[in-house]
Amino acid sequence: MVIERAIVLVVHRPSWIRRSRVRQSPRHCDRQASSSHHHRRYLQQSIVFLSSIDLSLLFCIGKRGSRRGEFNFPTGIAIDDDRHRIIVCDSINHRVQVLSLIDGSFLLEFGSQGDQPCQLNDPEGVCIDNQGRIIVTDYNNHRLQSFTHEGHHISSFDCGRQWPNGVAFDEHRGLIAFTAGNRVHVIGANQWLADTKFVWHPDLHRYAPSWMKQAVSTMTMIRSLVDESSAMSMIPNELLFEIFSFL
Repeated sequence: MVIERAIVLVVHRPSWIRRSRVRQSPRHCDRQASSSHHHRRYLQQSIVFLSSIDLSLLFCIGKRGSRRGEFNFPTGIAIDDDRHRIIVCDSINHRVQVLSLIDGSFLLEFGSQGDQPCQLNDPEGVCIDNQGRIIVTDYNNHRLQSFTHEGHHISSFDCGRQWPNGVAFDEHRGLIAFTAGNRVHVIGANQWLADTKFVWHPDLHRYAPSWMKQAVSTMTMIRSLVDESSAMSMIPNELLFEIFSFL
């Protein structure tokens, strides 16, 4: 069954443990250790699931490495609820891994080190838009890249001299926000991904783009001039907004 009510974290922190207490790690977890006289220092590279109810540990996935299902400094993470998947930026491996949200099993990966389309150089942030496309911050390449849900490259967005970190998608307003240069930058998704469609409800009219507000205003004025028997006069304002949301 799909895990619900869970908080998902990426963990890559060094810790010290006594050698005498080193035990076999839980399922899907591995603690990498470098030996010392009486202690071991390990760098945990895992995706950790906590209960959102009481923050208890549910399970964790992965270990340090470069093979499938292994990580080297995982950073950004996103949940693809529609496909029951976890999307993880595996930064130092210069790739994105896609895992099952059901059991944590490896599904697919994309990306390799470089600066060409579909290549990555220290990817750090990731989000899913409302069409299932994967948007990744390609940190050292100073750009955002978008991919299909299968990992095929769609297009890139040049961030100039900025190094983008985190990224998020606002499905109600069709906006992409990303952090870079100690600022939050916001762009309209359809300025970059031209076919972006977004959910828009009457209670969110104030978020409508200016062209849509102008069109609705024009239609409202036209309706006020027509005869009361005209079909145009019978269209309520709320329906007008919904109609124009599909244009």
